[in-house]
Amino acid sequence: MSELFPDPVEGRDFRGDDWYADDLGAARFADCTFTDVDLSEATTKGAVFEGCTFAGVRFNASTHVSTSFVASTFRRCNFFDATLEGCKLSGAVFAECTMRPIRVVGGQWGGVTARGAAWTNVDLSDLDLREADLSMADLTGAVLRGARLDGATLRDTVLHRADLRGASLDRVDLSAARLRDTRLDLQGAVMLAELHGADVDATL
Repeated sequence: MSELFPDPVEGRDFRGDDWYADDLGAARFADCTFTDVDLSEATTKGAVFEGCTFAGVRFNASTHVSTSFVASTFRRCNFFDATLEGCKLSGAVFAECTMRPIRVVGGQWGGVTARGAAWTNVDLSDLDLREADLSMADLTGAVLRGARLDGATLRDTVLHRADLRGASLDRVDLSAARLRDTRLDLQGAVMLAELHGADVDATL
């Protein structure tokens, strides 16, 4: 448990706090609001933020390992050069956040809402993005190799030069996305062809 917060914290409002380079360890927060808090270069490991709201929070160069941000909302937050390793963000919502460059290593981001997000050139390999809403997001040059995108919404999502090889695409309408020079494996290419009305003969 964190030395700063040895006990679970619930329903508190943190505003303008300076936690620069602090080690929050495995602190636990529920239904808390963080407004203009500086978490630059801060670290967490096994921490839990459940149902929390982050507004204008600076996560710059912070590192989070096996930390949970379940059902949390991020508005106008800055993740410049942050690291999220094995983190759980199920049901999280991102709005007007700076997300690049960012280092993402695995994790569960199922049900994430990131409409209109700018995730160009971000490496999201092997990330669990099942049922995520990535409508109108810009994933130009993004790496999604081995990602789980089953049931994800890709309406008007820009996937120019994105790498989707090995990605799981069950129940995904690729025809709704904007593709150009997008890298697909054979399975993805067949799926896209069928969505455009082609009758693919896999016996050849």
